[in-house]
Amino acid sequence: MPEHTRVDEFLTSLLSICKPLEPFEMSLLDAHGATLAEDVYAGERLVLRTGTRIRSTQIGLAASIGRDHLPTRPHPRVVVLSAGPDLVEPGQPLKDSSDEYETNSWLLTTAVREVGAVAYRVHSIPDTEEELQKVIEDQLVRADLIIISGERHDDSFDLITRTLSSLGTITTVDMAIEASGRHNFGTIGPDQIPVVTLPGDPISAYISFELFVRPMIRTMLGAATIHRPSVKASLEKPIESTEGMRSYIRAVLAEDGKSVMPLESQDEQSTLSDANAFIAISEGDTSFKTGDRVNVVVLERRYI
Repeated sequence: MPEHTRVDEFLTSLLSICKPLEPFEMSLLDAHGATLAEDVYAGERLVLRTGTRIRSTQIGLAASIGRDHLPTRPHPRVVVLSAGPDLVEPGQPLKDSSDEYETNSWLLTTAVREVGAVAYRVHSIPDTEEELQKVIEDQLVRADLIIISGERHDDSFDLITRTLSSLGTITTVDMAIEASGRHNFGTIGPDQIPVVTLPGDPISAYISFELFVRPMIRTMLGAATIHRPSVKASLEKPIESTEGMRSYIRAVLAEDGKSVMPLESQDEQSTLSDANAFIAISEGDTSFKTGDRVNVVVLERRYI
């Protein structure tokens, strides 16, 4: 039985291989969506604070004080690869029962964009390590971070691991997250580009994205906060979890933030789109009853 890595330990390792991108002056329209790299003053009055996400209102304020450029940290460039011989592009027919529609690259690419990064989607169907290595090497020139997910039912994770290990320093861990699995992380290529591999299951991949990749991207952005907000709320029905594993149960947080309802059918991908929160259960807890107060990670659709 492999030793499982705790969530906080893995996140610490990931944050150690990424850093805020170097700031530079960007024109107002180009700066939209980036992160302010230093305080901006109108005379002696502070009007924009470093670490602020630059939205339309910040652009308008900058223009009103005569600024046509802003000091910003650029949008990180994130390459998303999905590998697996039985993955079929949406819109194409499935050939047999072993085929499945390729989901993760679509899910992860748009999730990357929602954080404020530039995302490049690359769907790869390599037969050999050499082919996958060429795909990855071709992406290194435009990547500040690479995310790779493998298919669920074959040995694509091992293929990815072997290929990445030939390109840099890679560590494989088995996460202490219920219904998750193995992850890789490290740096590859001459510029030591950070790389993370996520589970092939879309639900597990998205949870890992929220827990690990999103904080990496926000660190690169130089954001003031890198984590989702969390609240305490009362359970509307009982839940259970596996001892020794952390669980993230998709749920709906009430508008007043006082109660939270776990969704049915946690093994169905529809829970990702239905949820606006995760109920976070620690490794030492196995069950909660109706009315218990639980930790809730709020999945908002706006950032910074």
